[in-house]
Amino acid sequence: MSGQQQSLNVAMFIDADNAPSRKIGDVLAELASYGSVSIRRAYGNWKNPCLDPWGKVLHEHAIQPIQQFDLVKGKNATDMAMAVDAMDVLFNKPVDVFCLVSSDCDFTPLVMRLRAEGKQVVGFGERKTPEPFVNACSRFLYVDQPELTDDQVGALITHLEKSLAVEDSGLVPAPERKTCKELKGDTKLMNLLRNAVAYAESEDGWASLATVGSRIGNQASFDARNYGYPRLVDLFAAIDLFEMKRVNNHPQIRYKRRSATSVA
Repeated sequence: MSGQQQSLNVAMFIDADNAPSRKIGDVLAELASYGSVSIRRAYGNWKNPCLDPWGKVLHEHAIQPIQQFDLVKGKNATDMAMAVDAMDVLFNKPVDVFCLVSSDCDFTPLVMRLRAEGKQVVGFGERKTPEPFVNACSRFLYVDQPELTDDQVGALITHLEKSLAVEDSGLVPAPERKTCKELKGDTKLMNLLRNAVAYAESEDGWASLATVGSRIGNQASFDARNYGYPRLVDLFAAIDLFEMKRVNNHPQIRYKRRSATSVA
């Protein structure tokens, strides 16, 4: 699977007005898991001093700046230019994955059009990004993290120092993640997971995690890492409403309430 992903061609389109320049390195690191980012473009009015921080980033990551003047006050011509170029690439370049870096909901129709043509669309944006854009993407990852206080920075340094002590043993410190209570309190997440399991379950209530994951991927933009878990199986394991087992080394999952009903 990973070998297949490495052969994919990726095009990255950045809405510089609505994306943090300091996070582009992280975006490119994530896109490396898909393949080669052969097209790298950032759109904006580069005469605007607000975009000055982008200068170093563009050179460092070989990103082509596309100039778009503000033709009418209050209207953002950048969005239109970026959408037109993306459609041009869609029909004229051998691109498999489109990456849109923006927190602007106006790109939702573009995402839907690209996906209708069978393309993967990976979105990156801040947590203020409207849900229609997030859900339209094949996957959407948040690039912003809350600013750390001095106490939190000190705690993080202590944590990293302790991590170095176990590095030789191959142990990897667990990332910060949402608790079981927090996960169960997320109504949207729980409905998504329960519905996916219900869709894939057999008569005894057990469902293949692979089928569940595929169902979730078709329904909404979802990534377990947004909740602090490296894999979907880890996320399910953290929620005490589900039980898991392995059949021929393939994970199976069942909703516990469904299990109790079957026994009754």
